[in-house]
Amino acid sequence: MTKDALTQDTDPSQDLLTLYGESFSSRMLIGSALYPSPAIMNEAVQASGSEIITLSLRRQMASNAPASGSGGSGIGAAAAQREANEIWQYIQNMGLKLLPNTAGCKTAKEAITLAEMSREIFKTDWLKLEVIGDDYNLQPDPYGLIEAASELIKRGFKVLPYCTDDLIVCQRLLDAGCEVLMPWGAPIGTGQGLLNKYNLSAIRERITQVPLIIDAGIGAPSQAAEALEMGFDAVLLNTAVAKAAEPVMMAQAFKAAVESGRLAYKAGLMLKRQTASPSTPTVGMPFWHQQ
Repeated sequence: MTKDALTQDTDPSQDLLTLYGESFSSRMLIGSALYPSPAIMNEAVQASGSEIITLSLRRQMASNAPASGSGGSGIGAAAAQREANEIWQYIQNMGLKLLPNTAGCKTAKEAITLAEMSREIFKTDWLKLEVIGDDYNLQPDPYGLIEAASELIKRGFKVLPYCTDDLIVCQRLLDAGCEVLMPWGAPIGTGQGLLNKYNLSAIRERITQVPLIIDAGIGAPSQAAEALEMGFDAVLLNTAVAKAAEPVMMAQAFKAAVESGRLAYKAGLMLKRQTASPSTPTVGMPFWHQQ
């Protein structure tokens, strides 16, 4: 292998992630919610090296609602509005790819309406599509998700659907025209990691024509590295960084883990064995120690 070829194989900047025809050096997408402050959000996102950031129009709308009445409620609404404006200003200044999401939507109609509003406000066709079917574990509704994805793609959206680790649902989303799929590792915000590795491996083995991103459930850098080692193209996370004791430091840890996992996948992991295998030569050992 030539020096140039070796550099290309080991340099993350040369191993690009391509989504809907656009290329990115980072294989980590990051969220903008739940941070202790807008300033910490800004610093953590930059430390992560992420080039794509998610944001919720619902949060912007709620925060920008006019303060009414008097007392604590009005003061709280005004404070929320100021924080939302500050977050939005930071995001604009970062120059990252915006990925609005339809968080909180429970029907296809609701998601489609919010998507159109997001496109108008944020000036992008990119969309993280969420249609939630269960309030307890925030599990996506597969029927509403496929319905919304089909319609939004017809309307020109570049849809990144958040789905469960169900192979058939993933295949139906492909049939609908999605060029990226985002199965969960575990329910949102749980930090449980890759709960069903069998299903996730099956999805990766069967679906090779589009990028696959693990979205939701990752709580530790080691879990992100494992996802990349399995062959997933990227991870999307928020809570694991935002709720860490030191969000900026955790963002750096995830950046290193994602790069490590991708490099390990490209290098090729050794096959697992049921029995031990010596890693040192047996030359010079007594014959009764040799097999």
